Amino acid sequence: MDGAARREELVAGLIEVFLARGFLRLGVADLAAALRCSKSTLYVVAGSKEQIIVTVVRAFFRRATGRVEAAVAREGDPRVRVGVYLRAISVELAAASPVFFADLAAFAPAREVYRRNTAIAADRVRELIAAASPGRDAVFAGAVAGLVMEAVHRGDLRELTGLDDAAAYRALAALLLAGPDGG
Repeated sequence: MDGAARREELVAGLIEVFLARGFLRLGVADLAAALRCSKSTLYVVAGSKEQIIVTVVRAFFRRATGRVEAAVAREGDPRVRVGVYLRAISVELAAASPVFFADLAAFAPAREVYRRNTAIAADRVRELIAAASPGRDAVFAGAVAGLVMEAVHRGDLRELTGLDDAAAYRALAALLLAGPDGG
């Protein structure tokens, strides 16, 4: 296996560890043990634990985005795509444990990756709504989606409603799709 393939394999394994167990309380030795490799092997991913975390969190969101967009691409009806998009995000986030989200919130570089991806997702919702319902105020709906997504990201919705991130995205899809032209 070449170096790039090995790195990808390590990152994929680390994504699974992070989603299940978080990352802040795990040392490099813990991560190496989980992947059954040496600590020095993990440094193929990045040069420090902090850089490994950021690399893996970015990879998780890149993988999730690819899967979400693939689900959207399979749907031909523009009115249905908004719900497909938000429900696909929900599916991707459902794999993550509460400790993963707590660690995202607690570690500033990872929190920034999540924030940036949330902003991109809100823009994408606006685009999908504009394509689905030209008469609807896509800018407003996108802004509402962005505010809700940010509240999910900060943990505000979990605190107020008890909904985890995945459930909150399902509820957002239902809300945005409600009404006569919601899809």
